Amino acid sequence: MHAWPASEVPALPGKGRDLRIHDTATGGRITLDPGPVARIYVCGITPYDATHMGHAATYNAFDLVQRVWLDTKRQVHYVQNVTDVDDPLLERAVRDGEDWTELAERETALFREDMTALRMLPPKHYVGAVEAIPGIVPLVERLLDAGAAYELDGDVYFSVESDPHFGGVSHLDAEAMRLLSAERGGDPERPGKKNPLDPMLWMGAREGEPSWDGARLGPGRPGWHIECVSIALEHLGMGFDVQGGGSDLAFPHHEMGASHAQALTGAYPFAQAYVHAGMVALDGEKMSKSKGNLVFVSALRRDGVDPAAIRLALLAHHYRSDWEWTDQVLADAVARLARWRAAVSRPDGPSADALVDEVRAALADDLDSPAALAAVDRWAGQQTSGGGTDEGAPGVVSRTVDALLGVAL
Repeated sequence: MHAWPASEVPALPGKGRDLRIHDTATGGRITLDPGPVARIYVCGITPYDATHMGHAATYNAFDLVQRVWLDTKRQVHYVQNVTDVDDPLLERAVRDGEDWTELAERETALFREDMTALRMLPPKHYVGAVEAIPGIVPLVERLLDAGAAYELDGDVYFSVESDPHFGGVSHLDAEAMRLLSAERGGDPERPGKKNPLDPMLWMGAREGEPSWDGARLGPGRPGWHIECVSIALEHLGMGFDVQGGGSDLAFPHHEMGASHAQALTGAYPFAQAYVHAGMVALDGEKMSKSKGNLVFVSALRRDGVDPAAIRLALLAHHYRSDWEWTDQVLADAVARLARWRAAVSRPDGPSADALVDEVRAALADDLDSPAALAAVDRWAGQQTSGGGTDEGAPGVVSRTVDALLGVAL
């Protein structure tokens, strides 16, 4: 599966700062210290209805991570998946009377278009669940052979008790895990499981649903968590720098994925940091496909909204915060974009040296994009009042906003 084209990232003078970021597993901020190549895995979409503002906010956060790392003169090895076969996708296809593969391909293509318009840096490896199946089957077989998995009526489940570190990502108690498992794709009430929390690794073939050759597993399709584990281990290996996604993925997805990988390899941890973006609401409720309360990037673009304004609307909120999309949020972003473009269009202005340092410092401090925007606002305000004669300043500001915030002025 191919990703989307990359926009050029301008090189800035000097060198950026190492990223200090909130890690869900430790509950506090840690300073990331990747080697020359920083490794990040971000969980992708299930392509049956893309891309709403919740998606956009999540991918914006991890785009900032990449940009901070690039500014430290590192390379970035970014991997993202597409869950292009799963129950919600199949259910939507049945509801709409559409072939599930055509639905997945259309929505994935739309997602690529949205990411391109928002100038999100693409992953080096963009991998669909279907194309990952040949690598998933041997992992499930290894877990069975190690006693970390078991069969139940033609399905294969992972035993959470096989990983001594289980629970170390989300730190939830058993009852909270059970409730979230039921809400988020698990089946804690299924009879015969060793532990209600045990997640499915391989679903045996169901009538009327797609299935693939699972060798000695029998025909079927993979569970949700093992998909990402297989892709991450193949392309990044154990101990990569950041596992990212929305806060609703901390449990069960990232918790289970970590345990799968740790049971497979005997190594710990799966990722050095687990980083989670907040949820975006509309009309007082979390924006979600199941509720249908969605604002789509593609719809805004069709209405003539500048993608740079959409991106500024996202950047106005700290990535870990939960916030609400409103018409005013977008109007404020449109106005800010106009002010910034007017400021950099002048032939000279106040020195931008301090601004570059402020934006770097803000983003290195747990991706504090609101503080970064405030720094650019101050420079633009000084520019408007005629406070400077540095002929290179507007260009430096424009390149800084482009390189670090992904906004083209």
